[in-house]
Amino acid sequence: MNSVPSKNLWIRRQQCPCGDWKCYITYEGDAEECSAAPESVKSDKTSSCGTMITPYVGMVFKSDDEAFEYYGNFARKNGFSIRKERSRISPQLGIYKRDFVCYRSGFAPVKKKPNGENHRDRKSVRCGCDAKMYLSKEVVDGVSQWFVVQFSNVHNHELLEDDQVRLLPAYRKIHEADQERILLLSKAGFPIHRIVKMLELEKGIQGGHLPFLERDVRNFVQNRKKVVQENEALLSEKRENDVLELLEVCKAMKEADVEFVYDFSVDENEKVENIAWSYGDSVNANAVFGDVVYFDTTYRSITYGLLFGVWFGIDSCGRTIFFGCVLLQDETPQSFSWALQTFLRFMRGRCPQTILSDLDPGLRDAIRSEFPGTKHIIPLWNILNKVSSWFSLPLGSRYAEFKSEFNALFHIENTEEFELQWSQMISVFGLGSDKHTDLLYSVRASWAQSYVIGYFLARMATTAYSKSIDSFLKGIFTEHRCLRSFFEQVGISANFRHQSHHETQYTNLRTCIPIEEHARSILTPYAFNALQQELSLAMQYASSEMANGSYIIRHFKRLDGERLVIWLAEDEQIHCSCKEFESSGILCRHAIHVLVMKNYFQLPDKYYLSRWRRECSLLVEDEHNNQSIIGGEWFQEYHSLAETLFSESLITKERSDYVRKELIKELNRILHEVRNLPETDGVCSMNMTVSPNS
Repeated sequence: MNSVPSKNLWIRRQQCPCGDWKCYITYEGDAEECSAAPESVKSDKTSSCGTMITPYVGMVFKSDDEAFEYYGNFARKNGFSIRKERSRISPQLGIYKRDFVCYRSGFAPVKKKPNGENHRDRKSVRCGCDAKMYLSKEVVDGVSQWFVVQFSNVHNHELLEDDQVRLLPAYRKIHEADQERILLLSKAGFPIHRIVKMLELEKGIQGGHLPFLERDVRNFVQNRKKVVQENEALLSEKRENDVLELLEVCKAMKEADVEFVYDFSVDENEKVENIAWSYGDSVNANAVFGDVVYFDTTYRSITYGLLFGVWFGIDSCGRTIFFGCVLLQDETPQSFSWALQTFLRFMRGRCPQTILSDLDPGLRDAIRSEFPGTKHIIPLWNILNKVSSWFSLPLGSRYAEFKSEFNALFHIENTEEFELQWSQMISVFGLGSDKHTDLLYSVRASWAQSYVIGYFLARMATTAYSKSIDSFLKGIFTEHRCLRSFFEQVGISANFRHQSHHETQYTNLRTCIPIEEHARSILTPYAFNALQQELSLAMQYASSEMANGSYIIRHFKRLDGERLVIWLAEDEQIHCSCKEFESSGILCRHAIHVLVMKNYFQLPDKYYLSRWRRECSLLVEDEHNNQSIIGGEWFQEYHSLAETLFSESLITKERSDYVRKELIKELNRILHEVRNLPETDGVCSMNMTVSPNS
């Protein structure tokens, strides 16, 4: 009997190349579409200057494999590929005739519908090309040799350039070493497009120049399913038992930690279907930083067939924080709706202003239904991943031009201009009937800049934030686990107090503007650095006052990109057309330029959002502990002194070094004296229950 695989494999959810929404699952096996002709090897059939000799009638090879390899190398250098056509066999000689032809030789057979009508599923590349090399085997002195008996290099189609010929299926080979690396990364939970990126970085080559395509990697990974299919019955039983065990672990956790929350649903057969859970610290953190949420639903367990979804946020120090997670049996709008409803209950009914997610129609519909007042945003990095896989092959050499046009479209800030440019792009590239462009257009209100500008994102729709999410998930999927171990690893990764903090950021002043010094005393280093960047750039702009009291702000070098800033003195309100403050909560360079011109020495208090203030950075980490510590008054006094000391030490590196040295010395002294005190005084004892968030 075949044994059940003990490893829990996770892969990232991807679309089928045909556009269907499904998951490609990693199994064992081979991928036919990934087979390729042998790589170029050294041969004696070269000219004196090293140039490969064109095959000719009478050329001799030791074997038919050597002939095929040579002809394949010749074809690649000349912009085409070849395939084996016919062979003839005799009882005495075995295979004694070999026909190699251009990949576009002959014509594809016409398929017929059941009613007899001619039908073609897709356009064939075959066009009747007559380029060929025929060989015949002869035995001379007991040694077999292959002679070229016919050769033609006349093609009736255009030959490809080097950057195009490598994309032909015959040359897209995944070597054994790359196969092992792909399987290793896939089993560790890396999505297909990131596996490709990792291989490019490891090999030090330019993006898109691997000897195979992302589609080939996907096919290779997908066709590893044979082993799992053979064990499907055993795996089904294992999944059911492990899911029940996970549910028992959640119940035990709830008994040990009253702030732990979990929920589950069952199907019509009373079997556990979906499970979600979160921790007390996460719920408290959401009360402060839950204005923007990223819902990642891009990883699936192969062993258990469960989709893993995680809710993330960002704190005042720019750190990725964990709000909760869910395991779903499928990706239907109903399952996503259950997940969103459960998240809302966990977070005590607090609905986010903005939710970011992948481009998934089912999830999009669920968000519309469950969070009608929440703006749904699809970050650019999730859009570009799809654009590359959808259009790079169909557009071929025009893809680079298309990508440039698409990037420009993304940054258009006027909806009318976007609609016009979109129509022109679709027409130019002949994508009017393409289902992928139809999908992108249908969700344009969630990704195009002209539709999302001004919605609060808390600096989460950035590449840097995407990398921090990948880092978090990498910590979960580094090892293959059963569901119980997976639950424990999620708890470790989600633990606020065990998360690695950023290195201390020294907030030195860059300008002589009083606003900067005042902001440093209010904002966290992360938020201050963002504002400081805007302050520095504000000095590069000039302003022109309009008749109505508003201002046109222009960069001193650029003629385009002007911004309109409206200043309402009576309410101390300032509005910029770039809407950076509405998006990130950090006032933009254009508005700051006007305030400096108005002789403001500090920003109005309303432009320091509470989520970016220093006092907010310690709230989540210490509020829960403060409530549980006996004699909280002395702790509040210590908290105030420590916060002041920390703030003062950050001003210069000299201060920071001094405080670190003296504080460690003094704390060691106090610790030594405390340990010499009696351990109990007979008054009370503290029951410290350890949980993943303790």
